[in-house]
Amino acid sequence: MTTPVPGLDGDEEILWRSLVELLLRLPRILDEYFDREAKVSMSDYSVLVALSEAPAGELRMGELAETTALSRSRTTRVVDDLIRRSLVTRRKCEQDGRGALAALTPQGLAVLTAAYPGHLARVRSLVLDHITRSEMRTMTQALSRVLTALREDTAGD
Repeated sequence: MTTPVPGLDGDEEILWRSLVELLLRLPRILDEYFDREAKVSMSDYSVLVALSEAPAGELRMGELAETTALSRSRTTRVVDDLIRRSLVTRRKCEQDGRGALAALTPQGLAVLTAAYPGHLARVRSLVLDHITRSEMRTMTQALSRVLTALREDTAGD
């Protein structure tokens, strides 16, 4: 017999609905910017950022998926598209021969560098300009706990 799950109270309902709307609205707005201004998708940009921050500008495909929070199949599709556009390369991992490494190309870094100022402006205008430093710290702490739980929940995937 399962234990019934209690319904959401008023504050929980407002928070949950606001979070769902944010999760749906913000990526669409950012994707529209990236598509229009930078000619890359938000997923493309996330992969380029992850590679730019990695040692030697490269990551194993599994690590890239984990870093970007994209599924492995989605990561493969994004990397394949970036390879076609000469923004990323992929090669077999020399250590074990099984895995593949994705690497940022100079063209990929140029696209990332060009997209960054506009992305930063949108992050500020859409999110950061609307919350105080104190709220930022509180939100960061709360989101960190939620993300830890989500990562643990999906660790076996």
